[in-house]
Amino acid sequence: MGWVIVGRFIQGFGGGLVVAVAYVLVRGTFPESAWSRTIALMSASWTVSVLIGPLVGGLFAHFGNWRSAFVATAAIAVAIAIGASSILPPVTTGRRTSSLSVPAGRVALICLAIAGTSSTSVLASPLFKLGGIAVAVISLATMLRLDRQAPNPLLPSDAFSSRTQTGVGLWLALWLCITFSPLQIYVPLFLQQLHGFDPLSAGFAVASASLAWTAASLATAGLSEPWPDRLMLSGPATMGLSLTAIALLTPHSTTLVLVPFIALLGAGIGQCWPFVAHRIMDSAKEGNETVAASSVATVQQMGFALGAAIAGLIATASGLSVAIPTDGMIRAASWVPAGFVVSAMLAFLTGLRLHHLRKQACNCSD
Repeated sequence: MGWVIVGRFIQGFGGGLVVAVAYVLVRGTFPESAWSRTIALMSASWTVSVLIGPLVGGLFAHFGNWRSAFVATAAIAVAIAIGASSILPPVTTGRRTSSLSVPAGRVALICLAIAGTSSTSVLASPLFKLGGIAVAVISLATMLRLDRQAPNPLLPSDAFSSRTQTGVGLWLALWLCITFSPLQIYVPLFLQQLHGFDPLSAGFAVASASLAWTAASLATAGLSEPWPDRLMLSGPATMGLSLTAIALLTPHSTTLVLVPFIALLGAGIGQCWPFVAHRIMDSAKEGNETVAASSVATVQQMGFALGAAIAGLIATASGLSVAIPTDGMIRAASWVPAGFVVSAMLAFLTGLRLHHLRKQACNCSD
């Protein structure tokens, strides 16, 4: 298992590079009017992987040859690398750097934050889980402070500022991803233990949220003002509504009633995500354009990791036991989704702040 973890760490590092570069390519290759629609199409690629990946992996496991699943993935990665090198155009960043240096200190702090969030999945005590989350938050805050003074930053110079659209947009992206994160981790478990789903069926039920994310993104990405600002408020509100319904229905309701609200959670983030990413890239300061585009993926994964850690803390405090559907699991099925209504509310308030800054910028330009 140790080698599997090491391999997955390297795989995740490569995947992070690809996702970050994808947003940079959107900004550098397409006209600004097409950014939202292109980001929506990127969401479609995630949905395809969510739907096909478990099915293909399950086939390898079914025939007792799970190692070949990793070999097949490596072969696909090689094919993608060959295609990317021959098809994708070079992207100019608009600035030159004298040398390429690895920001070892900041990367070490990010790794420490990853370790802190990952520890919450193996630590039994809620107090220790809370300590792991605290380590992650402190490490990320320290990294951000160092990054703002660095000559080659990993994030925009105004990352998470409350006074700029890029900074507030990154906050909104973080809250949205934190709000969405418990769906992928705990809802499949609740569906299996409380509703009798097999693992594959539970996975596909949760995948309906990814499908709804893509459908909502494609349906709204082409809308013009004033719809983007409206959707960046209705999206978090929709997510909060769906999480409330999931919290109330998961312990006792039938799946026919529950699954539509699972899909609604994906529709909530999908209707606003292309515009959030667009706003982060569009309002970047001069010289920060490329790093602002790549920061979307960084903050997205940061939100998923922090959300997973918080979900684990809530589940443990609820008395969750994965062995049998005990009262603790029933409590967790309510409290885990209910706990993230708070982050949905924070996302809504952040959307209001972003709308205010956008309005101020438009008035100044007039």
